[in-house]
Amino acid sequence: MKAKNLYYAMAVAGALGVAAPANAQDVFVAESTTVTEFNCDNTNHYFANWRNNWFIELGAGATVPFVEHGSNKKFDKNRITVQYGFGFGRWVSPYVGFRIKAMGGPLHWNQNTHVGVDNGWTRSKHAQLQAELMWDMFNSIKGPNSNRVFSLIPFVGLGGDANWDIRDAAGNQPAAATNVFDDNRKVKNVVWTLPVSAGLQFRFRLCKYVDFFAEARASFYGDNWNGSAMGSSIESNVSVMGGFNFNIGGRGWNTYNECDYVSQIAALNGQVNNLRADLIAAGETIANLESQLPCPPATVQKDCVNAPLMSTVRFTINSAKIMPTEEVNIYNMAEWLKANPNEKVMVVGYADKDTGTAEYNLQLSEKRANAVADALVENYGIDRNRLTVKYDGSDVQPYSTNDWNRIVIFTQK
Repeated sequence: MKAKNLYYAMAVAGALGVAAPANAQDVFVAESTTVTEFNCDNTNHYFANWRNNWFIELGAGATVPFVEHGSNKKFDKNRITVQYGFGFGRWVSPYVGFRIKAMGGPLHWNQNTHVGVDNGWTRSKHAQLQAELMWDMFNSIKGPNSNRVFSLIPFVGLGGDANWDIRDAAGNQPAAATNVFDDNRKVKNVVWTLPVSAGLQFRFRLCKYVDFFAEARASFYGDNWNGSAMGSSIESNVSVMGGFNFNIGGRGWNTYNECDYVSQIAALNGQVNNLRADLIAAGETIANLESQLPCPPATVQKDCVNAPLMSTVRFTINSAKIMPTEEVNIYNMAEWLKANPNEKVMVVGYADKDTGTAEYNLQLSEKRANAVADALVENYGIDRNRLTVKYDGSDVQPYSTNDWNRIVIFTQK
């Protein structure tokens, strides 16, 4: 039964991945681990593959320029012209996205001068390209929802605008009131400006892949945008547009919460600590069972001139620490010395030759012999002069079973 328990304990130790090093004679001792504690705010974090959440926009609408010359400060339906748009972009999170927006079409305005001279209606063509930052207001306020039907999305952008083919009512190019020149004092055929835009988009979900959108924007330009630098230094263009938004690969987000992983890590560490506790218990069981195995009679070597006493102290592999189960043998020797005050004892340490080098085992046997001698002196008050410490390492093996030679033997002087 004892042998069965020993094999079981050794099997548990093997299952837990414990292995002794080549030059070691000690049983592995496990240490418990704990979870590093930290505060988590229980916030869901959103992420997606970079291929997801891209979109393409196609739309059309109307635009009205406000070039702030004479009657152009007032609204006139004759200034309404068609505008077309194309865009593509990506939502990098449920809250923030970006897009590149291209728009263009004809423009129409009444080119009155600052002195009230009416130059008639003027027309041109323009194209605008914007890089824009978008914010999903509903996701930010109410929380992310990939299936939300309505979304309100403010946006701002910066880009470039080209205005060309500026003609007056008579079809003259350039128009009569055009007064923007290049470095050679020639009227510019194409006027380039850097507009800043801001607007608001309303989005209605039709299905996973298609949305309808309607948006309004205002773009602000320098005074030379329409080829005429007069009056106010800032001109503007207001437009409305509707169309369809095509979601490439759909729209959605994966989430993780760091607090969820804390509990999982704690559970795993608990399992590790339970296994290590089983390992420690298995090691103790092995040591206890080994100490109960019967010892064969010691064979006196030819160079031993002193007779061995009955008491011995056994050790575990690579250890000079006295096991609790061996304390009784030291106690018995101390009692014998007290009962025989004239006797002196030699404390001889040994090591198993099957493990470790001869030099290492000599040092180990010395530590074992000194540990036993120190216990007799410090714990039981035996005079150190009555003890002689000797150590033979693994050169001398009192027992034919090698692993029984991890021992200290008392002999009479």
